[in-house]
Amino acid sequence: MENIYFIMIIALAALAVADLVVGVSNDAVNFLNSAIGSKAISFRTIMIVASLGIAFGAIFSSGMMEVARKGIFNPGEFYFDEIMFIFMAVMITDILLLDFFNTLGMPTSTTVSIVFELLGAAVAMSILKIGADGGDFSDIITYINTSKALQIISGILLSVVVAFSIGAIVQWISRILLSYNFERKAKWVGAVFGGIALSAITYFIFMKGIKGTPFAGETYDLIGGMTISNFLESQVLAIVAISLVFWSLLSYLLIVSFNTNIYKLIIGVGTFALALAFAGNDLVNFIGVPIAAYQSYEAWTASGVPASEFSMNVLATKVPTPTVLLFLSGMVMVVTLWFSKKARYVADTEINLARQSDTKERFEPNYISRMLVRFTIMVSEYTATVLPKSLLDKVDSRFKKPAIALPSGKVHELPAFDMVRAAVNLMVAGILISIATSYKLPLSTTYVTFMVAMGTSLADRAWGSESAVYRVAGVLNVIGGWFLTAIIAFVASGIILALISFGKGAAIGILLFVAILLLARNYISYNRKSKEILAEDRLIKTESKSIQGVIVESSKNISNAMKRSSKLYRISIDGLAKQDLERLKKNKSNVVKLSSEIDDLRNHLFYFIKNLDDSSVEASNFYINILSYLTDISQSLEFITKISHKHVNNNHKKLKFNQVKELTEINSELETLFNSTKQAFDNESYEEIGQILQNKQRLYDLVKEKIEKQITRTRSEESSPKNTTLYFSLLLETKDLIEATMKLLELYYSNYDDSVEPAKIEE
Repeated sequence: MENIYFIMIIALAALAVADLVVGVSNDAVNFLNSAIGSKAISFRTIMIVASLGIAFGAIFSSGMMEVARKGIFNPGEFYFDEIMFIFMAVMITDILLLDFFNTLGMPTSTTVSIVFELLGAAVAMSILKIGADGGDFSDIITYINTSKALQIISGILLSVVVAFSIGAIVQWISRILLSYNFERKAKWVGAVFGGIALSAITYFIFMKGIKGTPFAGETYDLIGGMTISNFLESQVLAIVAISLVFWSLLSYLLIVSFNTNIYKLIIGVGTFALALAFAGNDLVNFIGVPIAAYQSYEAWTASGVPASEFSMNVLATKVPTPTVLLFLSGMVMVVTLWFSKKARYVADTEINLARQSDTKERFEPNYISRMLVRFTIMVSEYTATVLPKSLLDKVDSRFKKPAIALPSGKVHELPAFDMVRAAVNLMVAGILISIATSYKLPLSTTYVTFMVAMGTSLADRAWGSESAVYRVAGVLNVIGGWFLTAIIAFVASGIILALISFGKGAAIGILLFVAILLLARNYISYNRKSKEILAEDRLIKTESKSIQGVIVESSKNISNAMKRSSKLYRISIDGLAKQDLERLKKNKSNVVKLSSEIDDLRNHLFYFIKNLDDSSVEASNFYINILSYLTDISQSLEFITKISHKHVNNNHKKLKFNQVKELTEINSELETLFNSTKQAFDNESYEEIGQILQNKQRLYDLVKEKIEKQITRTRSEESSPKNTTLYFSLLLETKDLIEATMKLLELYYSNYDDSVEPAKIEE
């Protein structure tokens, strides 16, 4: 039986490495976003600075490991075998939960997940123990460290409100004082801002760094015989005051003598500090449980007592974590940071929600987001009637963004927000996490950094009337995901603990196998999704400023749309004929993707028109009509795929042989149409477009003929209303699809310029 615990230790070590990987992918959002979003420093520099912060933070994180040992439950109430089952349940749940959220691209809290997993597993084990002993379930409070657990949970929840509010207030004040023309302000202004920001970040580094080291509890004559920990807590004002003077003077010297951009320096130092905080505060979430398990195993093997009788009081004492384990963990985190694609995917969610300019909104508005936006607008309008207009105009002038002209096609190079907001994000997040750390609270760095970023976005007027409902819905979705994390973590960990308790080694083996399968499945699914995003047939935005440029650039989109339309229609007919529900379901989602890409092109229309030359305004009419016909095509395909899937999904009667044969004939003609159109646009040949248009009437007549045949069948032999409705719907929508395609071709053909070589379009 002893071997099973040794195997569990090995399994926990492997899970710790995997948890580090998925954890970094999730939490990289905490310290990368401000630097990446502002584009103040190069991505390579950001990664180097963050890597150094992680390496130092990992080494300094020993003090926080106590949370996993005694922060949630009273270890003395459990025996060794029970503790090992709790730890195993926690780690299996944690890695699956974090990977699930990473795959969705949603930043969740590793702190919340580990806290509620420990709580769920400990409660489940307590219930099993109470049930076996015939005790009262009110005795559960003797097993759970309720005061510490409530303190941690309340601190986490409070951080959501506090981080958002303080972030908004500090950003609003900063913008009022600095405006968007902050780089033109007097040198002393930048120096004072740098002094304040760097002082806050420096103290934050002290709190997170030195206090976490093993020698923080030793006394030193230099500081009056006090320990470093006590000195930092008792001399807060003195340290901050000295830092403020030092950093302000140094900032002024750097600005005057070396022409340093102090905001870039703040962002670099802040990124290092938050990376250090992440490793120092959150490393316990990934390796705290395995290390506690290993220390428990060491104590048990040395005791010689049976596993079911060895009390785990040893976990209640302070046991330093070996520095080599912390260093190795830090290296795993650094490597993951450099190579994890999911880390950047999760980061994009927060950056887009905080973006100053318009972007493709990922979240759909909901009732709550609409109500909150309406309420805010109402309050704003009321405030405008109370405050003097001169004051409001003065405030508005501080939020006026300078126009930034970029060459065509370079709009994506604009930063998501400016360096002032990035600096405030880092400064405020650092201060809040410092305060929490001083009280030994494993505060969720994800909650703090995300909510600070959202607060500064709101205060900076990044959520305008065009985007507010989407951004608020996004924030609500993320916060809802956090609460969902807590519930899922608690319940899932409890269930897995129960399975392990009853199934012992066999259950652990099966659960580990299932975990590996799920991780592999998520990895494959994510890679497939990434490839779809980068697919060569994806529609691209037109950036040209002239009618001829628009014709040439949009030809690629038409070619891709025709290729995809041909495939979508073919699969709909084939899936309907073969009653292939899974294929029809997948086809339905592919049509939605095409429609979404066309919607993106429509959303880009404003910028396209603004970008046109004065002499080429007619290009806007041409481009608008292109999008209109592409929309008609996608809507027809969407309707066809939807009714085909619905018919099969509802188990209605199959189409008859003659109906399938006629639809196959139409599909064959449509494939020829779409393929010929694709080839014409690939070749940029108007001659080929003209030839396709000559066959227009033949296609119309073919569909008309099939409609007349179905009318005859319906009157004489058809007995299924659902079948008849489906068939007529398919034919009528196919007719609309052909009309939209032909109108698109006619549009291009009518814009043929005699000055261009007949068979070839050239810019």
